[in-house]
Amino acid sequence: MGKQVSPVLYVIMLVNYYSPESLIIHIALHFIVPVIVVGLFFRSSWRFTYCVMIVTMVVDVDHLLVVPVYDALRCGIGFHFLHGFIPIAFYTVFCFIPKLRIIGIGLIIHMALDSLDCQITNGIWFVS
Repeated sequence: MGKQVSPVLYVIMLVNYYSPESLIIHIALHFIVPVIVVGLFFRSSWRFTYCVMIVTMVVDVDHLLVVPVYDALRCGIGFHFLHGFIPIAFYTVFCFIPKLRIIGIGLIIHMALDSLDCQITNGIWFVS
């Protein structure tokens, strides 16, 4: 069995490996990219559309099922249940159903940004 690392030491190790600025940029992109998409394609209903896209971030609830909740070295795409390939296929289908389109787009944006984060931090797009 491996040695247990205290939570405080683990956070220090993560901060040293993964800069806080990168984390802030990643989180900020989850708010900024939907603004751009809404501004380009949903101007007439921008408030509602933006709010729905932001609410789709609840998909990150699956992070609460693992320890640690956040790990900069872990790629969430393919690892977390709601970040898996089957759910992503459903999110893609949502984009083609008018009543679910905004939710689907918000979820696909979220998955794309998380995948980009995997590529930047770990050199992979997803975990298989």
